[in-house]
Amino acid sequence: QVQLVESGGGLVQAGGSLRLSCAASGRTFSRYAMGWFRQAPGKEREFVAAIRWGGGSIYYADSVEGRCTISRDNAKNTVYLQMNDLEPEDTAVYLCAAEVDGRSWPLLKAARAYDYWGQGTQVTVSS
Repeated sequence: QVQLVESGGGLVQAGGSLRLSCAASGRTFSRYAMGWFRQAPGKEREFVAAIRWGGGSIYYADSVEGRCTISRDNAKNTVYLQMNDLEPEDTAVYLCAAEVDGRSWPLLKAARAYDYWGQGTQVTVSS
């Protein structure tokens, strides 16, 4: 079992920044691919970013490319999502997810590729 706990969400004005964190349990965290998704009310879960186990392969959705940075600290079992220049359209619940079977891109863009999910953290961007 893998448990994921997100933190760092909140209310921010447009143009502001937030850094989300996702703490994971499990001794083999360094072997997981990790992803960030978001879900706004009435909308489908949307891919944001993913990072493979070694950190050398990183992927972003077009909507956040250039504004977000995903990173991981395997020593701390934590993955981060730094979000800059936030827009009201970024308002959503942000969820992190772990993929433990070694799937690669572009499979990592799909929510169904992930095996474990956190509960999410709310990000609200005011205009």
